[in-house]
Amino acid sequence: MPRSVVLVLGPHRAALSGVSAHLNALFASSLAAEFVLVHFQVGSEGREESRLARLVRLFVSPFVLAITIVKRDASIVHLNTSLNARAYWRDLAYLVVAKLCGIRIVYQVHGGLLPRQFSGGSSVLCALLRATLRLADVIVVLAQSELAAYRAFVPSRPVVAVPNAIDCRHYAALLRPRSCGPDGQACLQIAYVGRLAREKGLYELLQAVHATRTQGLQPRLTIAGAGPEEDALKRYAVELGVAGDVEFVGPVFGEDKLKLLAAADVFVLASYNEGLPYALLESMAAGAPVVATPVGAIPDVVADGVHGLLVPPRDAAAIARALAHLAWDRKLRARMSAACRSRISSAYSIERLSDSLRRIYVELSQGKPMRARLQF
Repeated sequence: MPRSVVLVLGPHRAALSGVSAHLNALFASSLAAEFVLVHFQVGSEGREESRLARLVRLFVSPFVLAITIVKRDASIVHLNTSLNARAYWRDLAYLVVAKLCGIRIVYQVHGGLLPRQFSGGSSVLCALLRATLRLADVIVVLAQSELAAYRAFVPSRPVVAVPNAIDCRHYAALLRPRSCGPDGQACLQIAYVGRLAREKGLYELLQAVHATRTQGLQPRLTIAGAGPEEDALKRYAVELGVAGDVEFVGPVFGEDKLKLLAAADVFVLASYNEGLPYALLESMAAGAPVVATPVGAIPDVVADGVHGLLVPPRDAAAIARALAHLAWDRKLRARMSAACRSRISSAYSIERLSDSLRRIYVELSQGKPMRARLQF
């Protein structure tokens, strides 16, 4: 039997984004052996283009998708998007084109606002969003909170939660070095990996590092990544007097990322909003307890006091208290480290991800109607 062709829509696979990491996970999974996965690039990530070239691409690209659907005789379009204004309006054209081509559609939402929040009280936008979502054969979300919200918003559409996943084999053999300082208590190695943007809570994290220094601790923060706030964050670290305790190392990949996460006593992700960050899964797989905000799918993964500590968004004092608590309790960090590794290997492996999507792909490629309530 010939393998069904699935067009996977998303950013450039080498771009620094969670969606790019998701695409790479799909192409590295067993799905690539059972289906013909074809990447179709959307969005500006990973491109160098002028404003005019971008406008031309936005106009032409949906037509290119239609040609690709016909040329490749595709069975499914798997559209990876987010519920924010930029992604929604850009990807609406791809969704409509796929529907007009009569192809089955997987509409996967990687975070952003919930439907009611996105509508902002506008009955017109609410109706348009609901009509948009009804074009999809199945809606895939990352978090349980999103699952409830989307099912209530479009009860006629099948909605399923399929969390992100990672290849745990890369992390299973990692050895965690002994923490610095006497009995590991005087010094705390803190790591952040991701986009350098204000909504990631990095300014609050720098404030927390400053606060812990006044409590007699010796924090060392490594910030890995790139983004629009990089220069401003470096200046802010100087203003706070913590520049000597903070290292900006730029984007990290492969072995460099593994070493960074393995050396971390704590991974901090103080985001204002999230989907399900790959950096969170990777840090936990490496055995790093987390200090994170309970947004998006993070509460689905992190149990407060078990895998780390949850703090409110935009609360530097709460981050500082959490860091101090973990700094002085090495045994607690060790228990959390073991719990983190167990959590990721049992529930967030790439095998689990491929199995969930395989079931969706099989039903759609065989022309079966998706059930309104899918359970994975």
